[in-house]
Amino acid sequence: MNERYLNDLCRQVRRDILRMIHNAKSGHPGGSLGCVEYFVALYFEIMNYNSKKFTMDGKGEDLFFLSNGHISPVYYSVLARSGFFSVKELSSFRKINSRLQGHPSVYENLPGIRISSGSLGQGMSVAIGACLSKKLQNEVDSIIYSLHGDGELNEGQIWEAVLYAGSKNIDNYIATIDYNGKQIDGPTDLVLPMRNLKSKFESFDWDVLEELEGNNIKNVINILKQAKKRTNKGKPVMILLHTQMGYGVDFMKGDHSWHGKHPNNEELKKALNQLPESSLVDFPIM
Repeated sequence: MNERYLNDLCRQVRRDILRMIHNAKSGHPGGSLGCVEYFVALYFEIMNYNSKKFTMDGKGEDLFFLSNGHISPVYYSVLARSGFFSVKELSSFRKINSRLQGHPSVYENLPGIRISSGSLGQGMSVAIGACLSKKLQNEVDSIIYSLHGDGELNEGQIWEAVLYAGSKNIDNYIATIDYNGKQIDGPTDLVLPMRNLKSKFESFDWDVLEELEGNNIKNVINILKQAKKRTNKGKPVMILLHTQMGYGVDFMKGDHSWHGKHPNNEELKKALNQLPESSLVDFPIM
C-alpha cells in the first residue's frame, strides 16, 4: 500500500481510539495512540494472515501476541480495519456483554485474539511457546510477533523469557518494545531505570534493532522488514521502537497522565480537530 494511504489509516485509527475511549468513558489512550504506526505497519504491510478465516491455531500464518493488553483500543481498531470483524463493533468497546473488553479476552471469541492479555509480563512466554509450536510443525516461513511496553520490563517473567529465547535459539521470533519512556506512575527512568536496553538484550544473545522514529510509518515498516531478514539465523530478534505516548494529540503527547483516562467532551473535540476524518470514515456510535 502507498505511504499516503497508510498515513490516512493511522489518522483514522487514532480517531477510532479517541472515540472508543470517550464513548466508554474509560480506557488507555496514551500507549494506544503511540503504537498506531506499529500496528498499521504490522497488519497492513508485514504479517501473513487471513482475516476472513480466523483460526486459533493460525496454521500456516504469522501470529501476533499483544502483551501490554491495556492498549486494546489500537489493537481492536486495526483488527476491524483489516477485516477481522465489523468496524461498527468498535462502538461496543468496554460495554456490558461486548466482545471488545478493556483487555483482550479469548473468552469473548473475538476474531484476531489468541490470548487474554493485560496481566503484564506474560506475553513473551506465550509467544515463545507459539514459536516452538511452529518449529515442531515445520512451519519454517511463519514468524511470531509480540509487543511489550517498556514499563512492562519491570516484570521478572519477561527476563526469564528473554533468557530462554536467547539460550534456546528461538529465531522465528520478533519482539518489539514500545519504548516511550513513560508508564502509569511517571517516567520509566524515575520508576525503575532500565539503563542500556540494547546492551541488556544483546547480553542475553538477542539480535537487537533500534528505531528512533517509531511514529513514522515508513521507518516502522523498514525496521520490521529488516527484522524479518534477521529471523531463522539462530537468534531471536528484538526491536526497540522509540515512540511518543499520546502521539497525534498535542495535549496528550509525552504526558504519562494520559496512560489511563478518557477525554471529556471538550478534550475529544479538540483532539479530533487535530486528526481530520479520513476517507475510511468514522464508525457510528450505537
